[in-house]
Amino acid sequence: MVHVSGATGALVSIPALLRRNAREYGNQTAYREKEFGIWQSWTWAETEAEIDAMASGLMALGLAPGDYVAIIGRNRPALYWSMVAVQMAGAIPVPLYQDAVADEMAYVLDHCGARFVIAADQEQVDKVIEVQDRVHGIEQIVYLDARGLRKYDHGKLHALSDVIAEGRAAHERFAKALAGIEASLDYDSTCVMLYTSGTTGRPKGVVLSNRNIIESAKNSVEFDKLTVGEEVLAYLPMAWVGDFIFSIGQAYWAAFCVNCPESPDTMLTDLREIGPTYFFAPPRVFESQLTTVMIRMEDASRLKKGLFDRFMAVAKRVGPDILDGKSVSAWDRFQYGLGNILIYGPLKNTMGMSRIRVGYTAGEAIGPEIFQFYRSLGINLKQLYGQTEASVFITVQPDGEVRADTVGVPAPGTEIRIDASGEVFYRSPGVFVEYYKNPESTAKTKDADGWVATGDAGFIEPDTGHLRIIDRAKDVAKMSDGALFAPKYVENKLKFYPNILEAVVFGAARDRCCAFINIDLNAVGSWAERNNIAYSSYQELAQHPSVYEMIREHVEEVNRSVAEDEMLSGCQVHRFLILHKELDADDGEMTRTRKVRRAVVGEKFDDLVTALYDGSDSVYTETEVTYEDGRKGKIKATLRVADAKVVPVATRPIAEAAE
Repeated sequence: MVHVSGATGALVSIPALLRRNAREYGNQTAYREKEFGIWQSWTWAETEAEIDAMASGLMALGLAPGDYVAIIGRNRPALYWSMVAVQMAGAIPVPLYQDAVADEMAYVLDHCGARFVIAADQEQVDKVIEVQDRVHGIEQIVYLDARGLRKYDHGKLHALSDVIAEGRAAHERFAKALAGIEASLDYDSTCVMLYTSGTTGRPKGVVLSNRNIIESAKNSVEFDKLTVGEEVLAYLPMAWVGDFIFSIGQAYWAAFCVNCPESPDTMLTDLREIGPTYFFAPPRVFESQLTTVMIRMEDASRLKKGLFDRFMAVAKRVGPDILDGKSVSAWDRFQYGLGNILIYGPLKNTMGMSRIRVGYTAGEAIGPEIFQFYRSLGINLKQLYGQTEASVFITVQPDGEVRADTVGVPAPGTEIRIDASGEVFYRSPGVFVEYYKNPESTAKTKDADGWVATGDAGFIEPDTGHLRIIDRAKDVAKMSDGALFAPKYVENKLKFYPNILEAVVFGAARDRCCAFINIDLNAVGSWAERNNIAYSSYQELAQHPSVYEMIREHVEEVNRSVAEDEMLSGCQVHRFLILHKELDADDGEMTRTRKVRRAVVGEKFDDLVTALYDGSDSVYTETEVTYEDGRKGKIKATLRVADAKVVPVATRPIAEAAE
């Protein structure tokens, strides 16, 4: 672990951490990037030189302290450097989601008042140019990849390589000014502004200080004993707080190496090549990996499939206990060791997870079955509960106390309380400064004593101190008979099945629960091929009778599992339909971080919800969709509505169940 002599003291900004790393770990690899199939690397000393030149070059271009700089693109070292260079010049970096459409970018660019934009490539430059008739504050656009931009008007368009070259040439001219700005940065200076995903409305600009980021990074590095030797893969959106804390905050505090894949398409290949020791992914990534594994096993020979099933049963039974250092019989250890040679080891190697010492999942709740699958393989996967407003960390799971049904104990330096309504509140050094230009929302979310409302409902187990999250507070409700309704609990169980990509469960104030299902085209397509089922589109496959029967079996298995939970047994799914399209962020049905906008989906597909509850066997619908090129169109379909068996249970009112 990195130890710093004395108090945190002078290490009160990311640029200060950069100076420390270049001085003490100058020859250690700080960044790697795969480009054209070849890994390139930079040491901390080389990284410092690049960032210094970039900061000088941006100042030569007119960047001033207090400016807001939008940064758009996939994970690349130069874009991470630009965030630190912007801070070094006294300005504020504002990373944007690279897959956001022009209209979404327009709101953020206008709201933050960005004077500068640093864009990865032509695609991002085009989106910025498209909205300049509405966003008038942008004065300079800097691009990283010059391909396709040769014939553009370069009056206010600059190659980042030219900016860096200018910075090197003008170093003496700006050295004194930069040194003065850097010396003025303190714990209360703004480190970054990150926009929320906008699940329930317009995104909000979350202002995070150096204190927020550095204290959160320091505490979490010490908690998991992270060292300068860690390897991480930076592939999640740079606009997401999780990536910022792992790839900037923790990376600069612990001085470990950040690896950037060549592209989203090569991420899994690059993951295998790097073999990270410290890994973070939202549930969707783990779900996708599991789906791929299950598809391969279905296509495997009978012998391989038999061995897989045999040893995975052993892993499920004793794997988590072995991982946690608990007592396991010699025979079980022998079987698990043999399974590790034949199944678990090769499987982890295929997934690029052989070297993971600490793994985290967050952003959404992960299904307990998916969570246990990875831990049974010997992967030290933990759940992390956090928010942008917390600089990520609210709760963490200590080694030996990792469970699927809780999100752990308060993170170091964090206090948690539950109010009378069941909503979770927290207070920590990571608590955000404010919502930019939104004092009303700031006051509504954070009180005068620094307590922040999470919007999640949960409770603290009295015997363990672990926090259990039930669901989003606004989504937790009563059914008409008083039973507790918590849709996310059921949705996560449904998504354990590789054939189910997404699920949306309804039931608030109703007499029963019903669900929309999105099938996973890869998994169900592979299944259809094995079963000689022909189809020409997602829509046709989704409505095939055999697919409905398969999904019905999954729903009924989930119902049996839900029935075992005394508090939530009323949430069994009585009826369901398979949607004719995948829920899509471009259509406003999901956020850019892949969270379902439940209210939007319910309103947009109101006719389908009605059909689930009025006894219809089918329903005709027309849905507007957005194509990749921005054009609008309509999908017309007649959807089947199917019934599922439920397990009779005696439900209890919410107040009684919570006692």
